[in-house]
Amino acid sequence: MSFLHLVWAFFISNLLGYGGGPASIPLYQAEVVDHYKWLNLKEFGDILAIANALPGPISTKLGAYVGYEVAGIGGVALALFATVLPSSLAMILLYKFLNHLKDNPYIKEISKFVLPAIGIMLGMLAVQFTVVAFEGSGIWHTLFLLVASYLALQWKKVHPAFVIAGTLGYGGIFLG
Repeated sequence: MSFLHLVWAFFISNLLGYGGGPASIPLYQAEVVDHYKWLNLKEFGDILAIANALPGPISTKLGAYVGYEVAGIGGVALALFATVLPSSLAMILLYKFLNHLKDNPYIKEISKFVLPAIGIMLGMLAVQFTVVAFEGSGIWHTLFLLVASYLALQWKKVHPAFVIAGTLGYGGIFLG
């Protein structure tokens, strides 16, 4: 049954993940952490941080890790299959239809309503991760990392991978 749940969790997350990998992250969290409880929120946050630091699509990295945790090598194959299946089917079966509708004003209006919902879900996920960080690392370490990361990303325009690597290093030195 865990194989079927694994396929369903990643298939539905990628089917509904309008906007690609980052927009799917809250959906993965809802399935992996909240619904099936394969990982807790801290583990999910750790895996997400590592997956963001590695090259390639976030969806496949999360799928591979969770699939392995749930069902070993077979789980990896099933989770990856379920991850790429929705977009593969859409590309193959619906290309002409979607290409014809891409400039349709109704489709553009629908997108305007979907994008704020994705932003809210990502914001809620960020708040949940911050709360977990406060609990695990303490208020001062968390505040320092939040401010330092914000300044590095917004003021110095440091690449996010370097910020993630820096926070991992900080955690290894001061929190490990």
